[in-house]
Amino acid sequence: MAENTSNNASDLSIREQVKNVIVEVLGVKPEQVTDEASFKDDLGADSLDQVELVMKLEEVFKEKINGEISEKDAEQLTTVGSVIKYIENDGKFA
Repeated sequence: MAENTSNNASDLSIREQVKNVIVEVLGVKPEQVTDEASFKDDLGADSLDQVELVMKLEEVFKEKINGEISEKDAEQLTTVGSVIKYIENDGKFA
C-alpha cells in the first residue's frame, strides 16, 4: 500500500503533530525538536510559553487525551519525548 503523502493533520503521526505544534508555538527550528529536548533548557520556553504549548496540545489532541491536560500532568511534561508518550498513551503516563 502506498504511503499517504498528504499534509492533513489527521494523516500525520502523533510524533509529527507534536513536533509541528512545538515549532509553531515556540518558534524553534524543526531540527531542534528532538525527543530529548527540554522545553526550558534546550528550546528556551518560559512558563508562559509552556502554558501556551499545553493549550495548543489540548486543542489539537482533545479527543485523544480526553479534553485537557491537568496542571499536575503538565508539570511533568518537560521534554518533547514525554509529551509524545503522554499523548500516545491517551493522556496518561505509562
